[in-house]
Amino acid sequence: MSAASTTGSRGVDRRGSSRIGRRYAARLQRPGLWFALPAAALLAIFFAYPLAVSLLQSFFRGSGGENTFAGVDQYARLFRDPMILKSLGNAVLILVVQVPIMIALAVGMAYLLNQAWLRFRAGFRLLTFLPAITTLVAYSVVFRVIMTTDGGLLNQALALFGAAPIDWLNNEWWARVAVIASITWRWTGYNMVIILAGLQAIPAELYEAARIDGAGRWQTFRHIVVPQLRPVLIFTIVTSTIGALQLFDENFILTGGGPNNATLTPVLYLYKVGFQQFDFGYASAIAWMLVILTGIIALVQFRVLREKP
Repeated sequence: MSAASTTGSRGVDRRGSSRIGRRYAARLQRPGLWFALPAAALLAIFFAYPLAVSLLQSFFRGSGGENTFAGVDQYARLFRDPMILKSLGNAVLILVVQVPIMIALAVGMAYLLNQAWLRFRAGFRLLTFLPAITTLVAYSVVFRVIMTTDGGLLNQALALFGAAPIDWLNNEWWARVAVIASITWRWTGYNMVIILAGLQAIPAELYEAARIDGAGRWQTFRHIVVPQLRPVLIFTIVTSTIGALQLFDENFILTGGGPNNATLTPVLYLYKVGFQQFDFGYASAIAWMLVILTGIIALVQFRVLREKP
């Protein structure tokens, strides 16, 4: 038999075996597809379908129990609605003030709880993370009781030092402080755990090299810890920003968006438009505005905070 014929037969054999291998692999994948089908169906029913319906509904206007096509008028209405600007301003204020405070506290607590000399580290980590597993409604109700003007625990504590009671929930400035304080208490421990995991992933050789070079604690933190934590910090900042834009439970329970809409957020305004005014078309437009705005802000943060080459 010639060499050409032998090579040809081997090529045919390889092609035939590869086709058989692909068929066998496809046959093995079929059970996996069947197992994934229930999850895919639930995702389609409870996520994809409502998402598509809300987008479609944002182009209609409800009137007299009937929906009429409004085109992009619902989106144009967003630019004429002063409450949209007010709610976005409140969300930006919370974002600018609360997120840096929370991330700074989370980094400081994680750095402290990562020290080998600290005793009972596991217990402190647990206590710090406990607020994160508290339900949003439950802790908001507790904060409302604590910050009640008449007889609230916080004002009772202030009275022990001779301070006048503060109208926490009915004063515009103090209402914002109350919301920011409650959010910070709830989410600092959550971000601390994520940052702590990032700290524990830093190689010990980097700390040893810094000590050999004579770097102090602040220099080590600045030139070793912070650069190594950059991906983790980007993640926590982006998720915290999204959380600030989606804030609802705390404002709804603590202040109801008041006083004078000082704590009104876009999601709370969406709720009022949809479930109090029953204008579901405009509420859907607000929701999609938030989706687009959140995506833009997240993209900008990733571009600004990512490591430069």
